Amino acid sequence: MTKIREIKERELVSIITEIMELGIISNRPSPLVGAGKDDCAVIELNGSELLVASTDMLHSSTDFPAGMTPWQMGWMSVAVNLSDIAAMGARPIGVMAAMGLPPDLELDFVKELVKGMKACAETYGTHIIGGDIDRHDELTVVGSVLGSTDKAHFILRKGANIGDLVCVTGELGTAGAALDALKNDTNVDPGLVKKFYQPIPRIFEGMALARTGCVTSMMDISDGLALSLHDLAAASGVGFFIEFEDIPNHENVRDMAGDDDQLVEWSVYTGGDFELLFTLRPECIEKAGEVAEFTIIGKVTSDSITMQRNGRIEGIEARGFQQFGDNI
Repeated sequence: MTKIREIKERELVSIITEIMELGIISNRPSPLVGAGKDDCAVIELNGSELLVASTDMLHSSTDFPAGMTPWQMGWMSVAVNLSDIAAMGARPIGVMAAMGLPPDLELDFVKELVKGMKACAETYGTHIIGGDIDRHDELTVVGSVLGSTDKAHFILRKGANIGDLVCVTGELGTAGAALDALKNDTNVDPGLVKKFYQPIPRIFEGMALARTGCVTSMMDISDGLALSLHDLAAASGVGFFIEFEDIPNHENVRDMAGDDDQLVEWSVYTGGDFELLFTLRPECIEKAGEVAEFTIIGKVTSDSITMQRNGRIEGIEARGFQQFGDNI
């Protein structure tokens, strides 16, 4: 029999979501976006308002790198959920957190963990509104976030059109560079490590960009740029052409990389940056630029996902961070 370690995460998600395929319940509206179809599920509340919802599970052994403080673990637990809300252009309205706690965990650790959750939620205009605690062999935090938006301004992965511009917020490769430095015990800029430990969910940018009416598709880059491009391409039935030299990096990341091959691994194939990847109507550059900072890294094409690097065209593989199957 097939073991889940033998298949990739996205294949497993597809199998599960196929089983969950929405049926019709009499007198009940069906979700506009169901399980596994986008960064969040989307449910119609009334004629104009939508509820968006997402959940993420984090474990100490796989998601909290050595050196993180309990406060930073709490922050990250909420930030990864808020990043999904940002990708829909929605406003967060509440976060719930369930914690699996080893019984020998110190009380002060738990206090700091919760303080980090609270700080992240309140920084982005929302609150922890509930949750659960349970005994567990490994520290595990399951966050669930609710958000709202209106029908006129919510954004899906589906919607990119040929000729649209491909854009990203922030800088890519930071998480990859920091993680490699921590694994290899090499010197690294403390600011890069902090950004890795305390990712910034682009809530304000997502809401502002959505209101412009200029963004045609969007998702977050938590699993890396390459996988995100493949996900957007599959949803919209398009391809992408990316200019590697236009991908934004912190100057210290470029210095640490040493060569382009390493920079490609960190910027394209490594997850953890939690920036937004979106497609933009070409005539909207100025309008979108008035509400958010972003970088144009390519354009939407009819098919294939390629990148130009040093004058040569190469394919972008569908690989990045995945919990199961092949990984980076």
